[in-house]
Amino acid sequence: MAGERARGWWEEYRELLPAGLLDLAEVEHHATRLRTAVTVHIPGLFQTAEYARAVFRQAVPELPPPDVEHRVSFRVKRQAVLFRDPPTPQQVIIHEAALRMRFGGPKITSAQLRYVLELSEREHITVRVLPFAAETLPGSGHGFFYFEGPVPQLDTVNLDQSHGPVFLDAEAQLHRYRVLLDRMETASLSPVKSQDLIHGIVQEL
Repeated sequence: MAGERARGWWEEYRELLPAGLLDLAEVEHHATRLRTAVTVHIPGLFQTAEYARAVFRQAVPELPPPDVEHRVSFRVKRQAVLFRDPPTPQQVIIHEAALRMRFGGPKITSAQLRYVLELSEREHITVRVLPFAAETLPGSGHGFFYFEGPVPQLDTVNLDQSHGPVFLDAEAQLHRYRVLLDRMETASLSPVKSQDLIHGIVQEL
């Protein structure tokens, strides 16, 4: 990341999407580990195209159909970091509320949750659910992403805001979000119990 910047796949979207989204893809591409916490949506790297489309159609202000499709294809291409060789390890904490939101309706939601379960079976991906029954919700409840760089000085936090990505890299801020992720992980279910809960929600749809 600190060396010469090569032209990445995200550059093909330079005139189509906000620059912040391209920066997000570049940081993900160079990260050595990803840690994510979400409370409303399934994490972007885990979203099916149909689910992502349903989410983007709810944007304010409303996005024109071509812009929705650009964002969907961009989000799907970002997921390559999970399948490259070697894949980027990812630890995800999903609040139960995000699992129960039915973006696109029951059919799309069911397919989305099954996809999360499929990903959770991969060795480099850990999925934990923060259930409604938890007695705490560390932090303010907003979604965020922690990208570990090749060296600690290149770690970056991305806050998921409605107006676009916000990046933080000051050590005090990074430390705060590392602690927050650790506390959320402690309050979450184990990976196996998380899978059981997701299976149960799928059966309810």
